[in-house]
Amino acid sequence: MEQYELYCLADRLFYDTPTNRGEQEPDFAACARPVPAGWQHDAGDVWMHYAPADADLPAQGWKIHVSAGLDDADRTIAAVWDYCVGRGLAFKFLRSKPVLMMFNSKSAFRGSSGKLVTIYPADEAQLELVLKELDGLLEGVQGPYILSDLRYADGPLFVRYGAFVTRYCLSDSGERVYALTNGEGRLVPDVRGATFSIPPWVTLPSFLEPHLEARNAVTTNELAYVIENVIQFSNGGGVYLGHHRDTAEKVVLKEGRPLAGLDALGRDAVARVGHERDILQRLAGLDVVPAVRDYFQLGDHHFLVQEFIDSNSLQRLIVGRYPLTRPDASAEQRTAYAEWALGTLARIEQAVAALHERGVVFNDLHPDNILIDADDRLVLIDFEVATLATEQARSALAHPGFAAPPDRHGVDVDRYALACLTLGLFAPQATMLLGLHPAKVNQLADLISETFQVPRATIAPAAGTVLGDRPALQADPPLPGKAPWQDLRSAITKAIAASATPQRDDRLFPGDIAQFEPGGGINLAYGAAGVLYALDRCGAGRFPEYEDWLRRQTRDSAAVPGLYNGLHGVALVLHELGHHQDGLDALDRGRTQPAEVLELGLYSGLAGIGLSLLHFGAEPAALAAATRIVDEVADRLGGPEDVAELSGDGRPRAGLMFGSSGPALLFLHAYERSGDTGLLDLAKIALQQDLRRCTADQYGMLQVNQGWRTLPYLEEGSAGIALVLDRYLRHRPDDELATALEPLRKVTRCGYFVQPGLFMGRAGVLLAAAQLEPSASEQLIAGLGWHSLPYGDGLAFPGNQLLRLSMDVATGSAGVLLALGAALHEQPAALPFLEPGPGFGSYQRREEV
Repeated sequence: MEQYELYCLADRLFYDTPTNRGEQEPDFAACARPVPAGWQHDAGDVWMHYAPADADLPAQGWKIHVSAGLDDADRTIAAVWDYCVGRGLAFKFLRSKPVLMMFNSKSAFRGSSGKLVTIYPADEAQLELVLKELDGLLEGVQGPYILSDLRYADGPLFVRYGAFVTRYCLSDSGERVYALTNGEGRLVPDVRGATFSIPPWVTLPSFLEPHLEARNAVTTNELAYVIENVIQFSNGGGVYLGHHRDTAEKVVLKEGRPLAGLDALGRDAVARVGHERDILQRLAGLDVVPAVRDYFQLGDHHFLVQEFIDSNSLQRLIVGRYPLTRPDASAEQRTAYAEWALGTLARIEQAVAALHERGVVFNDLHPDNILIDADDRLVLIDFEVATLATEQARSALAHPGFAAPPDRHGVDVDRYALACLTLGLFAPQATMLLGLHPAKVNQLADLISETFQVPRATIAPAAGTVLGDRPALQADPPLPGKAPWQDLRSAITKAIAASATPQRDDRLFPGDIAQFEPGGGINLAYGAAGVLYALDRCGAGRFPEYEDWLRRQTRDSAAVPGLYNGLHGVALVLHELGHHQDGLDALDRGRTQPAEVLELGLYSGLAGIGLSLLHFGAEPAALAAATRIVDEVADRLGGPEDVAELSGDGRPRAGLMFGSSGPALLFLHAYERSGDTGLLDLAKIALQQDLRRCTADQYGMLQVNQGWRTLPYLEEGSAGIALVLDRYLRHRPDDELATALEPLRKVTRCGYFVQPGLFMGRAGVLLAAAQLEPSASEQLIAGLGWHSLPYGDGLAFPGNQLLRLSMDVATGSAGVLLALGAALHEQPAALPFLEPGPGFGSYQRREEV
């Protein structure tokens, strides 16, 4: 979530680049320095890049990273600037303190966190000289350890071998990733993990060997505890399960990394771990907190040792019990869950009251910080940001779905979190919406009461606590499931139009943070093309000003070639909107990447590009290129068992957008054009690959299996696979594959999804249900009310992570509109190439017979 939080700095309602945050937090002072004569400068959203215009850098090599804490950042950047400019060294640095804090926050990516400056030496001799000289210049600067790097001496300098220029290759999982050239001259992945490693063809410079030895000299061999495994990692350190060497007592060890894992007050993980020890000692004797066993240092890392509680988190218990994630949840199941939830809530309230009696405010109450063991003991954990009630403080590090507004202090912070927990037990993650529109709490309370038959009076106190004295500033918009289609379409269109920023060049409609990647502001998934496509397909009208914006920006864009992330999707939309030459021009510009560095998938790979070229098949060159791509995908597809049984985590992903269902869809469209039955054979193999990565659950649903969770969604889940499988079965009956369709589409009968979006939320399941299970559409439409919000006198929906509103197709309001149009519009809407094809309905009729 850390990247999303970075894009929350600028705007309260929409994701935006940190550079648009206004002047409340200015950039570092060096950003205002004039660019030296003969130098090039690129001001990015996160990094400020500087290089001599005539710099002749290698494509890869040893790079230097400089780490610094908040207090040392400005002087460190100034010193590096003076040094690098004087010696003609290319460098970059983070542009502001808010960005530095976010990149070094507790939730930031551990591997790269801590980097403030990057320097690019031309060779190993220059590397050694720069390290030696900067080590003296930066004496006294303190910064967090950069886990992906090797530390030079004891200061803030670190090194890693990696790419200097951006190149790509395919990983073992078939995904497009950053690349290096190996010893044989082939592009291989540039692995960027949380441990220092050297590519096998690279030799560590001899002058760095003592520093590697010093790093390896720190071990846990002499500790009084044996670490057995990792419970979790954060940028602040790890939480480990272990046992005492002498007594064998199981314990939990919580690590604090110095100067890392910053909170809103700028405190690091060491300060918070020490603070947690003090709070737990104050609470000693309470059964609802873990007992402190020990506290020690290893190097400059601090460790708090706590009692081990063999338990499950409340979050995990909710996932296991929540009835609306199952198909056709009965009233009895919902009532039984409500009884458990309210009983559990009463016990949590008692536990929090016990803290308050000791004068402690928890400040971080949420389901992951509540444990319940096999004997039903309830324990609160993670007291890093707890405060004394007398301080009347606010939380410095809170879960966004439970974070109290600025007007709550002291024990009222916990009371607010308890109120959110009351709602969140029945509507998981929905309390994230309250930061966008506090009055949503009343609508949530109504939905909870109706769905779970909980008396409104039971929920009312929590709703009142959340809303407080804040008035409802906007009237609730039309509610899905209750308002007619025309009203919903009009309301969503109003919100989309109200959000438009045609004066900007980077994006027209606010959406997911992916729209700030190259070409993201114009593309089909996150950009203007997708929004205009959805509006047109749903009969919401044409918008010439916005279409002109798309045409203009497409001509100047450095977009990538893909269907959903690049120029092929934009070309298709322009062509569909009647801008035929603009579409052909975009198509021509989209032929920029060799096939061998593109993945097979629909979203950004060969399957999507091939489908786009088939769409332009009246152009002989496009048809010839499509044929070559179909052949390439067929050659690289493999057999039914040439994929792992799990999706993702270093393995090829399953599903419509990134898995084998995308190639299957390409083969099906190619078959529909040519009649070549060999293409159906290939489509079957591709579908078998995706079905291999699905697993059946106790409720009869077949979902994509990631090992630690299963997915029902359109992007990587049941819904997307089912749409393609259904299309295949309409062309060729197949008893083996047909047995998978019913359990795949059974997910459309579930009642709750954490996000509303098209790719990874309820809207995508609705889009599938409109074709596969129309009887499920009504419940899915009504369920969109859990996430509906007012904006611009209309109706809008939050994007991924629920932290901000989104108007795009993949995550936001345009995607919801398209899904509603699939179910309700007189001419059902669909994503490109997922429109009902030849013989639509024939397979369903065969089933009925």
